[in-house]
Amino acid sequence: MKRVICLFSLFLAFTANAQYGNRDSNRIGISGGLTQMSVFSDQFNAKPESGWTGGFSLRGNYYNDWQMAFGMNFTESNFSLAPLLGTKDINYKLSAVQIFLTGSYMIIENHLTFEIGPVLQINGKLGVDKEDELKLLKDSPLLTAKDIVDVTKINGNLYAGVTAGIKNLRLHVSYQYGVNNFMNNLNKSDDLKLLNGDKNFKANYGILSGMITVYL
Repeated sequence: MKRVICLFSLFLAFTANAQYGNRDSNRIGISGGLTQMSVFSDQFNAKPESGWTGGFSLRGNYYNDWQMAFGMNFTESNFSLAPLLGTKDINYKLSAVQIFLTGSYMIIENHLTFEIGPVLQINGKLGVDKEDELKLLKDSPLLTAKDIVDVTKINGNLYAGVTAGIKNLRLHVSYQYGVNNFMNNLNKSDDLKLLNGDKNFKANYGILSGMITVYL
């Protein structure tokens, strides 16, 4: 993951420097905001929780009313599961890097756009508090909280959103849906599948986000 981040950062820096003389159509953006992550699964009844996201991007004119934007975001998304015993939910944190390429249709130039495109998401393991690791899960009573942390490392997301604001300051509201099985990596362990009632793990996620971007 460190190599991916370094290579992408260098590529973005060189591209921005090459386009510096055309500031109106090629602008660097620095973003930050909040997220809410939902997990969709027939087995796990997950509750959405809030998280954060931030990163940088490069936006440029493409053709007529279309622009292209690409960049990288760092995210920490959260969801929770109910324990078998007790009332306090078990919180899971997903730290990830997202690399995106979106097409942006300018509804009102410099003020309102609609955006859509793919996102490559590189995940770490789920984080869970130390005191919760050995708690049994209500949705699968033979599994502990730490049994399901080694999720799929690479996910592909579909992104759609709108941006609104002025030329150098925009609000982004977007939704991403993970198209591949978020928990498929757990299916590589026969022991975990057995504890899961001899069933495959399957889940997808959705991430709703609101971000403010300042364009330099």
